[in-house]
Amino acid sequence: MGIRYLKKHAALEGVVSVDDAEALAQWLQKQPRPAVHLGKCQHLHAAVLQVLLALRPHVAAAPPDPWLAQALQPAR
Repeated sequence: MGIRYLKKHAALEGVVSVDDAEALAQWLQKQPRPAVHLGKCQHLHAAVLQVLLALRPHVAAAPPDPWLAQALQPAR
């Protein structure tokens, strides 16, 4: 499925490919309060993960994968 860009967040759903990384980065950088919803994300490419780790948007819903959910938690 990829990414749906909504008013308050980007919804990453299904399989998010490398082709989505640059557009996601640009969208997040333009948002006053960047946020992502990963509740329906089954898999994301490492490039997309790098974008999320670099820009650290608010995670409105964690992904079902426990490792990914932990990796995206805010640093303490």
